Amino acid sequence: MTDADPSHDDAAPVTEQIHENSWSANLEEPAHAQDRKRIVDGALSAIEHTASGYHVNLVTHAEHGHPETYLYEVLEAEYGDQLDWDYVDQCGCGGHVLRVHVP
Repeated sequence: MTDADPSHDDAAPVTEQIHENSWSANLEEPAHAQDRKRIVDGALSAIEHTASGYHVNLVTHAEHGHPETYLYEVLEAEYGDQLDWDYVDQCGCGGHVLRVHVP
């Protein structure tokens, strides 16, 4: 890793608070383009920081393509049928929005 490369240790968390409302997690920063694991980790953290009865929109970086190619499998493995999610749309910037409902 070079000095220009972001590290996971230096990355700010997606959120540090529990959201008792529906909200959007920005997973399309330049550091996310370079590291798919950062998107996955951020998505899991965002879900954990969403109160029951609400949803979080996971806005993923375009660099990694449609979230069904890498994120659906992780959500299924981590949560099984405990969560529902819906693909919303592709953003104008090329990223993707996945809405995850927390029961």
